[in-house]
Amino acid sequence: MNTEFFISKKIISGNKGFSKPIVNIAILGISLGLAIMILTLAIVTGFQKEIRDKVIGFGSHIQISNYDNNESYEGTPINRHQSFIPVLNKNPSIRHIQCFATKAGIIKTKDELQGVVVKGIGSDFDWNFFKKNIIAGKPFIVSDSVKSDKILISKYHSEKLKLKLNDSLIIYFIQNQQQRARKFVVCGIYETGLGEMFDQIYVLADIAHIQKLNGWNKDSIGGFEILLNDYKKLETATAYVNGAIGFNFIARSIKDINRPIFSWLDAQDINAVVVILLMALVAAINMISALLVLILERTSMIGTLKAIGMKNWSVRKVFLYNASYLIGKGMLYGNILGISICLLQKHFHLVSLDESTYYLSSIPINFNLLHILFLNAGTFILCFVMLIIPSYIITYITPVKAMKFS
Repeated sequence: MNTEFFISKKIISGNKGFSKPIVNIAILGISLGLAIMILTLAIVTGFQKEIRDKVIGFGSHIQISNYDNNESYEGTPINRHQSFIPVLNKNPSIRHIQCFATKAGIIKTKDELQGVVVKGIGSDFDWNFFKKNIIAGKPFIVSDSVKSDKILISKYHSEKLKLKLNDSLIIYFIQNQQQRARKFVVCGIYETGLGEMFDQIYVLADIAHIQKLNGWNKDSIGGFEILLNDYKKLETATAYVNGAIGFNFIARSIKDINRPIFSWLDAQDINAVVVILLMALVAAINMISALLVLILERTSMIGTLKAIGMKNWSVRKVFLYNASYLIGKGMLYGNILGISICLLQKHFHLVSLDESTYYLSSIPINFNLLHILFLNAGTFILCFVMLIIPSYIITYITPVKAMKFS
């Protein structure tokens, strides 16, 4: 029989002294602290994931282009039939490869002008991201044999230029110092929320238009976009692609292309760590206070236990068992509170955001069971370890002092 555990249970069941409100406050502190930690990690990782998925969905994980393009919208073309394509397709990390080309132009309507970048796409384009972000209309079909005059514009351009579905528009391009015009029909309107990065800049059209404007043949493209199965393998996949494509081309990851936004997202990790550490520290301090009060209240009992021969470590174990129960109780309530709020926000979007400022319409939640398990384990271990030191006070309580105290 575990004597220390038995005595601890009796203390818990009979805890009705002046320490009860203090203990309840400590439990409340642990509950709120853990709930805030769960919410912080869910929101920060959710925010990172949502923004990252939007940036990748628009620009892919890796882009291959000519080495001398220097991030220009209109670089040197490359042939779509490259010997490295079959090699890359065999890599299990690579999910899809598609061609693209870009060209700057100016949209003209009856009353408005707007500079844009036309992103030309081929029949191999992966529409999965845009299907989730098209708010009106539908994607257009790209054929290798027939050129499409359909165009996908953003909500920003739709409102600014007063365009709606099936409206016609003209885009003017400059090629060899000459003005050239192309007429398009709006087939869909998208909105990603990333206004300054994408929505205010890009429209999507058939790559055949760019090929003809630039005097390219049907096999000439601006570059390749590579989609991966797992974002975590971005760095290793980029290094692999650079090794496979040779010295005439360059492969850049989406983090290199959009370094400011990804640096900003990475900086959110620091905020999350600071909040989690502070909440864990507050929870630990609350438990230390509760343990000291419990020891003070049970001084006479400690003296009695020592008088009948119980060792210091055994007496300390009684109170550590007690404190562990209180930590566990607080963590249970904290998990229920934190997870409930996460689920409510995830499914019902109770708290909304200004999309023009935060790039999202509501607070995102990334519900990861592994994160919650780590938070629980870390909180319990930290609180328990910090309780070992104040429990040393028990060693200084003697039966004689306990009798005087009582």
